Amino acid sequence: MVDLSKRTVSLDDIVFDTFGGSPRYVPLSIADDELIVRLMDAIEPILQPVYGDVDALPWLKDEHLVMGYLAGGGAYAYPVNILNFHEIVNDDIGGQPLLVTYCPLCFSGIVFDRVVDGEELTFGNTSALYQSDMVMYDHQTGSYWFQVGGEAVVGTLAGRRLKLLPSTVMEWRLWKSLHPDTRLLAGTASSPDKFASSKYARDISSGLQDRVNREEFVFPVSKELLDPRLPAGEIVLVVEASGSTKAYPLDQIVESAVNDEIGGEPVVLLSLNGNRGASAFSPLVQGRKHTFEFLEGRQAFADRETGSIWNLGGKSISGPHAGFQLDRLNTRRAFWFSVATAFPGIDLYEP
Repeated sequence: MVDLSKRTVSLDDIVFDTFGGSPRYVPLSIADDELIVRLMDAIEPILQPVYGDVDALPWLKDEHLVMGYLAGGGAYAYPVNILNFHEIVNDDIGGQPLLVTYCPLCFSGIVFDRVVDGEELTFGNTSALYQSDMVMYDHQTGSYWFQVGGEAVVGTLAGRRLKLLPSTVMEWRLWKSLHPDTRLLAGTASSPDKFASSKYARDISSGLQDRVNREEFVFPVSKELLDPRLPAGEIVLVVEASGSTKAYPLDQIVESAVNDEIGGEPVVLLSLNGNRGASAFSPLVQGRKHTFEFLEGRQAFADRETGSIWNLGGKSISGPHAGFQLDRLNTRRAFWFSVATAFPGIDLYEP
């Protein structure tokens, strides 16, 4: 059980989803142990993922979104339709303990390192929300973590943050064109083809963005934490560099290369389809900063310094830099309201 004496937020602000019960939600401040235990992992996390080839899921369409992760020389894809139902994947890839997370209420796809203070943690789902964002718990200490911030807010580890790792969210057609040998989340050790079921073809988030833009949140959100610089449901990509963060509104960045700086460090965003296909990189090539531009009609990019051609994955496909891979930057993708509550006053890129 979580240690309620250690916390960085009010227990009233963490509420348990009763999944259609009455009342609809119960604050942690008054929740009893029986309710807390009963709701643990009611949304089933994935603990032993199994991967298949690109055709492992017969329902997966080109326009479906996937979370992509690269490690150990391999590519891995996690369909958002599956994450809508399971939200958490614990894995170890290339020796890296990995936590893949997705909150359907925040449209937030984020990958973290599962090691905190030298200890490898395993994560489950509390069925609770903080500012309408998923709250996870770790098996080792019982601490509660809210997803977008990657921060423990209640329990022994309150105040600690998970280390962010590079990932991307894009359409399946784009990811598999960049990584034709990608491994695709297909099931679990006990049921290797579990996710081939047609139930995962359903879009359970239809209309949510419009509702969030009207600030009609599914669970309580503190109005004083909202940031009027963008609509609450604007999808942003938060990029980390030099210990600083900056948010980029993807609905306003469609087909383009965004050359920018974060904390004095140069960064570049490459986008082919705005909130359905954008990634962030360091634009340094052999120690030299490069400036990128989108090539109309080419579905590609070029650097002005050498004229080399680059794909959405930050890899040069022709020219003097052919074969060079830009370093990926740590990112998180989410609705603006959840980013604003996790990082108050965050720098915002204005196209």
